[in-house]
Amino acid sequence: MQRIVIVAGETSGDNLAAGLIGALHARRPELLFEGVAGPAMVAAGCQAWAPSERLAVMGLFEVVRHLPALLGLRRRIRERVLADPPCAFIGVDAPEFNLGLAAQLHARGVPTVQYVSPQVWAWRQGRVGRMARTLDLVLCLLPFEKRFYAGHGLAAEFVGHPLADRIPLVPDRGAARFRLGLDPSATLVALLPGSRRGEVERLARDFIAAAAWLHHARPGVRFIAPMANPAARAIFVAALERQRRRGGLPEIELLDGQSQLALTAADCVLVASGTATLEALLCKRPMVVAYRVGQATATLVRWLGLMKAPFFSQPNLLAGRELVPELLQDQVTPERLGRELLAWLEDPARVAAAEAEFARIHAQLRQGASDRAAEAVLALLDRRGGA
Repeated sequence: MQRIVIVAGETSGDNLAAGLIGALHARRPELLFEGVAGPAMVAAGCQAWAPSERLAVMGLFEVVRHLPALLGLRRRIRERVLADPPCAFIGVDAPEFNLGLAAQLHARGVPTVQYVSPQVWAWRQGRVGRMARTLDLVLCLLPFEKRFYAGHGLAAEFVGHPLADRIPLVPDRGAARFRLGLDPSATLVALLPGSRRGEVERLARDFIAAAAWLHHARPGVRFIAPMANPAARAIFVAALERQRRRGGLPEIELLDGQSQLALTAADCVLVASGTATLEALLCKRPMVVAYRVGQATATLVRWLGLMKAPFFSQPNLLAGRELVPELLQDQVTPERLGRELLAWLEDPARVAAAEAEFARIHAQLRQGASDRAAEAVLALLDRRGGA
């Protein structure tokens, strides 16, 4: 039996990998899958060596703190793979972990694929040369990434984004509010502070305080907050309790998951930078994007000039201009977040223009991503005689 080892990082990588496993299995039912897997991958038929959440670490210094455990896990995976080489290794997101592992496996003759390009076009572009030497293929979710890699001699395919395939081109806000039991006429803001422990810890307090600021400025606004996982919920609830003791806290309805419903139902969104910004775009929701890493990481990035892209949020990168407000580090304050949300709520013409651009980008990304990714992987394996 032919085997493919897949290593996916956190929830978004788990979902991407699960779609790819399903598309590969539909074409080659004899294939077996194993690796670092989340619940979606396991449900798709992947044998889990370790859970995907082990790789949910962000920031340079945050990675350093977890480095011994991550290196130990990578060593065990490398030894297991090389003891019985598969027909391919596929790293899904988690580039800090997967690119190093791919280099080690590629040196021993294992075909290597990276699904989800690291943001080398934005920062730390020096990684591209090593990627070209150690990867056989990059599967890109964003259209401009393939053009970037073409200039560096690295084989890449733009496959689109599975979220664009799953989310309807025309969102049904009324149906979403009905399913969530929400007032169809209320002004509704959704708060999405992230899925990783570190980012929720850094953003929850200011997101909640921004809701308090906006509630004071516009008392009729209601708030919902879909929580990505139990750990994120616990951190957010603790921040809510601290704000409640200070007073002025509006009611914030917490949801377990259901981010797509919450985004579709909302009039405006306050969201941590990451995959959720793309999900908000696909749900055609105006948003304010916030990003904050540890202070040591931020200082090093500024000092070394590692950041090359003019934007960090996916909507702005895809539009090629500042389509939505994005706030970084010290810009992330309750008043600034609240004012940017209020600006959306008070400008219907701006919202309509943003929605039109979101719809254009959605159509561009709606490519049948899992199927295209599977075809690209199998074409590589057929060339290498591996499946």
